[in-house]
Amino acid sequence: MKDAEKVSWVSKIAAFQDTKTYAELNWEGSFEDYLELVRKNPKITRTAYQRIHDMILSHGKSEYIDNKKKLTRYHFFSDEKFGGRDAIFGLDVPLMKLVNVFKSAAQGYGTEKRVILLHGPVGSSKSTIARLLKKGMEEYSKAPEGAAYTFSWTTDKKLPDGTTVKEKMKCPMNEEPLNLIPREWRSKIYAELSPPESGYTIPSGCELCPACRFVFKDLMTQYGGDFAKVISHIKVNRLIFSEKDRVGIGTFQPKDEKNQDSTELTGDINYRKIAEYGSDSDPRAFNFDGEFNIANRGVIEFVEVLKLDVAFLYDLLGASQEHKIKPKKFPQTDIDEVIIGHTNEPEYKKLENNEFMEALRDRTVKIDIPYITKLGEEVKIYEKDFNSRAIKGKHIAPHTLEMAAMWAVMTRLEEPKKHNLSLLQKLKLYNGKTLPNFTEDNIKELRKESIREGLEGISPRYIQDKISNALVSDKGEGCINPFMVLNELDAGLKTHSLINSEDARKRFKELLTTVKQEYEDTVKNEVQRAISADDDAISKLCGNFIDNIKAYTQKEKVKNKYTGLYEEPDERLMRSIEEKIDIPESRKDDFRREIMNYIGALAVEGKTFNYRTNERLHKALELKLFEDQKDSIKLKNLVSSVVDKETQEKIDLVKDRMMKNYGYCEICSTDVLNFVASIFARGDAKE
Repeated sequence: MKDAEKVSWVSKIAAFQDTKTYAELNWEGSFEDYLELVRKNPKITRTAYQRIHDMILSHGKSEYIDNKKKLTRYHFFSDEKFGGRDAIFGLDVPLMKLVNVFKSAAQGYGTEKRVILLHGPVGSSKSTIARLLKKGMEEYSKAPEGAAYTFSWTTDKKLPDGTTVKEKMKCPMNEEPLNLIPREWRSKIYAELSPPESGYTIPSGCELCPACRFVFKDLMTQYGGDFAKVISHIKVNRLIFSEKDRVGIGTFQPKDEKNQDSTELTGDINYRKIAEYGSDSDPRAFNFDGEFNIANRGVIEFVEVLKLDVAFLYDLLGASQEHKIKPKKFPQTDIDEVIIGHTNEPEYKKLENNEFMEALRDRTVKIDIPYITKLGEEVKIYEKDFNSRAIKGKHIAPHTLEMAAMWAVMTRLEEPKKHNLSLLQKLKLYNGKTLPNFTEDNIKELRKESIREGLEGISPRYIQDKISNALVSDKGEGCINPFMVLNELDAGLKTHSLINSEDARKRFKELLTTVKQEYEDTVKNEVQRAISADDDAISKLCGNFIDNIKAYTQKEKVKNKYTGLYEEPDERLMRSIEEKIDIPESRKDDFRREIMNYIGALAVEGKTFNYRTNERLHKALELKLFEDQKDSIKLKNLVSSVVDKETQEKIDLVKDRMMKNYGYCEICSTDVLNFVASIFARGDAKE
C-alpha cells in the first residue's frame, strides 16, 4: 500500500467527534453574554433541587391504578438511556415519595433544608437510586434544557522578576454567575431579566465563596468601586457535572476515624501556597475541594451516613438546615446542593435511641426503600442479569427465575393475620391474581396491616449469587432448571451471614418446600396443556359443551349428531368439565348462566365467542381434554427404559409444543416430561 493510501487511524477516530456538541458544552462568553442567556431562558439559574426535580420529570411519567390507588411511575428510574442497567423495579410508591420531597424542595416549602435519608435493608437498591440521581444529573447538564453555567476570573499576576502574566482562576465552588451581583441590587435586576409573565422567578442566590469574594473585593479596590470594570475580568462558561472530575457531584463514605477528618468535606489549607500568598487565611492558599465544595450546584451522596463520626454530622447539620459550611479559618460559606444519604436498619435504630442525635433526626426526611413484594417486579431484577443475551452457552429453563423470585418475595411477606389466607395466596394477590371472595379493598387491608413488610427477608443479591452458582455448576448439561437453583438457595442458608435465628432459617426452608410444590403444580399444568394443545379437539369439545349448557339453561333438548334424535343435555359431560375448575354441584346453574350471559354480551357487541377469551373455561376444557388423552399417550411409560414408536412420536409432539409455546429447550423439555411422568407414575395426577 502506498503512503498516500495509508489509513489515518487518528482521523478515523476523530470522525466520531461531534464538534457542534463539543462547542455547545464548552461555551464561553462574557458576563453580558450570560445575562442575555438568562433573559432568554431564566431557568438556567435554577437551584439544585429545582434542577434535579426537572431532570426526573424530563424523562416523562405514566399513571396507573393499583388496588384503587392512583400511582405514578417516573420513567427516569427505568434507566432507559443506559439500557436499564440501573433500572429500579417495583418501588413506585417509595420513588413517588422521593420525587415529592424534591418537588417540595424545588418550591421552597422546607424540605430543601433537610437531609434525604434512604432507609432500608441491604440490597434494596438505596445505592442504585443515589447512583441514578448522580448519573442523571451528569447527563441532564449536557442537555440544552439542563444547561448550567459558572465563571472564572482572569487577573494580572506579578512574577518575582517584575513581569506581569494573566492568571486564570476558576470559581472553586462552581457558583452561579448571578452571585456576582451584589445582593441589594438583585431584586430589581432579576425582575427585569425574568418578569412575572415569564412564569419563573430567579432564585435569590448565595453569597460568593471566600476565594471569589477576595478577588472581587481586591478588584473593586483597584478600580475604585467600578463594578463594570471588575466584571470585565469575568468569563462565564458552561458547567458540566461529572463525578469523575469532581464537578457538581460528590460522594463521601466513612473510613477509619484516624485517617479521616472534616477537611474532606469542607477543604483544607494548601501549605505550598502559603509561602506565595503569605498567610494561611488567604483564600487563594486554601483548597476549596472538599466534597461539599465540589458538589455545590449538584448532588452529594453520603454512603452509610449514620456510620459517620459525630464531627462530620455537625457539618451535615449546618449544610442541610442553613445551606452553609464552615471551611477552616474562613467564614460560613453558602452552598446549594441536594444532600442524600442512605443507611441500613441497625444504624437507624441507633440514631433513634441516641438522645444526642435529636438535631439530626429533626433535620432528616426518611424514605423507606423496602424489598420488592410483587413477584412480577422481582423477576425483572433477575431477567436483567440472567437472559439469553448475557448468558451464552447455557439455557435457563422456564420458571427458574420465577421460582427463585417467588421464594425471595415470600421471605419478605408477613403471615396474613386473618382472611384464612396462605402466604402463597397473599403473594399471588399482591401480584395481581384474583382469588374468590377477595376484593381490592381486602388487598389494601392486607398491605395496611403488614407494617414491616419488605423491610426484612432475603436480599436479591443472595438470589443472584445462587443463580450464578447454578450456572457455573457442572450439574447442568447446558441448561439450569428451578430445582438446581432452589437447591443452591437451600444449601446457602446454613452459612447465610444475615440470618440470625434458627427459627428464621427453619421458616425459609419451609418456604422452599412451598415453592417446590408450586413449581410441581405449574409444570404439571404446562405438560397437561401441551398434551391437550389440539385446537380442533378443544374447539369441538367447547362446541359440544356450549350446545349442552344452552339447552340446559333454556330447558331444551340437544340433537344427537350421530342418531339425529333429540336427547336431554349431557349432564355427565357438563359436570366433567365444570369439576376441573372446582365448580360445585350447588353452583353449576350459576356458572352455566354466567357463560351464556357472557356469550350474549359478546353477541350484542357484534363479537363472536371464543373459548380463549374466557380463562376459566379455557383451563377447564384443557384439563378435560388432557384427562381424555393422557392414557393414549401412555405418559407413565416415560419412566421406563422402553418406549414404543407410537408413544415416542406423541411424546416428541408434546416436547415440540413445550419448546414452541413455553420456551423449553430439548434438555429441559425432556427433564420436565420425565419429572411429570414420575409424578403420574406415583399416582399424583390431578383427578
